[in-house]
Amino acid sequence: MGSEYFINSQELEDKVRTLLPSQGGAGAGFDLSASTQIIPIIDLTESAEGSNIREDLQRSLSFSSTTPFNVQGATSTIINNTGYWRIFGINTLKQVSTGSSGIKHILNDGSTDKIIMDFFIDNTPIADTAVTSFDYTIFLRAGDIFKITVPAVSFCAGSTRQIANIDGELTSP
Repeated sequence: MGSEYFINSQELEDKVRTLLPSQGGAGAGFDLSASTQIIPIIDLTESAEGSNIREDLQRSLSFSSTTPFNVQGATSTIINNTGYWRIFGINTLKQVSTGSSGIKHILNDGSTDKIIMDFFIDNTPIADTAVTSFDYTIFLRAGDIFKITVPAVSFCAGSTRQIANIDGELTSP
């Protein structure tokens, strides 16, 4: 049988009250203790947060959770809802003359564009094609949009998936 020791630390008690309000955060008294006995720990974090799915599985793609997009020679709004979003796909840029512009992935707050990815080919006098994949996560506030601009004869294709709402609550697949 192990020995038990009581811990008297206001700093630790305050932290427990903050992290675990149901364990004394409402003003009820409690004692902190330590023991030399080995006690197994069971992590119930996912259940306590309201999810029983591991985070890596929660990010899975499903038929109903993904929205495909394909932009060719235009500017298109891809996402205009709040939250955390995974965006993945492929850029295919064909340069048919010098000075061709690139494929731009853009966050917009309602008035200003911020380019988060600018895929382009250096000026060259010959026709050239470049392909690259992308996979990243963005956060959109109310009024924000995510859009993609693609020059003529090029395209950007992919899918989006909402990972979490604006409050950070995970979205199941």
